Amino acid sequence: MLDSRIRPLIDPPLNAIGKRMARAGITANQVTLTGAAIGIGAGVAIGYRYYLLGLALLLLSRLLDGLDGAVARATRQSDFGGYLDIVGDFAFYVAVPLGFGFAVPVNLPYAMILIASFTLTGISFLAYAVMAAKAGRETDAHGKKSFFYNTGLAEGTETITAFVLMCLLPQYFTVIATVYAAMCVITVIQRTITAKVDFP
Repeated sequence: MLDSRIRPLIDPPLNAIGKRMARAGITANQVTLTGAAIGIGAGVAIGYRYYLLGLALLLLSRLLDGLDGAVARATRQSDFGGYLDIVGDFAFYVAVPLGFGFAVPVNLPYAMILIASFTLTGISFLAYAVMAAKAGRETDAHGKKSFFYNTGLAEGTETITAFVLMCLLPQYFTVIATVYAAMCVITVIQRTITAKVDFP
């Protein structure tokens, strides 16, 4: 919901840093894989109840997730890079709730529900992207991407906000997870309705 509005604010500084990284010989795929590994590390830290460390790793991971595209734009964007990016994103989206599920046993059912909702959201996102590619549709609302990005109530910005709140207020994980899982389900419904209209 907020990604396309935040993009114009964060892209200029990210692109400037990305150009410097590219000049230093750092590749976009290296940044993607490093960000994904750190994101998984955030989930591990959270699983051991090091919530503030998890928060720091989480934020660093998302910074790198933004920088990989900036490095790619400064060098060469590739379909394989887009593939790595989306796989890395969903590895991160699974790792953080899983960490909370391991941290406190009562969290586990809610973590599983949240992961299930992420799975549905991811499927709806990718299915729409496939249909949009077949129809030759393009959009730059979320920056230049390898996939067509269809908007919804729950996007990257909202997910990171929910994860930050979970790390800062871990005692409220079950409440935050429940609310955000519901937002994900609404997003799937939104995309399904949009797909029905756009691809009759």
